[in-house]
Amino acid sequence: MFAGHDEGGKAWGRIASLIETAKINNVEPFAYLKATLEAIAAGHPQHRIDELLPWNFQPSS
Repeated sequence: MFAGHDEGGKAWGRIASLIETAKINNVEPFAYLKATLEAIAAGHPQHRIDELLPWNFQPSS
C-alpha cells in the first residue's frame, strides 16, 4: 500500500487496527473514531484511556 512515507504507513496501520477492532466488537467504526477523537480533544484524562477502547465504547443515543 502506498502511504507516501514510512510514518504515514505507521499512522494508517494504527487507524486500520482501531477500525478492525471496532468491527470485531460490533461497534460502528466511524461513530467510535469520532467519539474517541472528540473525547481526547476535550481533555479525556490519559490515565483513563482504557475507557476509550472499542470494547468499552458506549454510543450516545
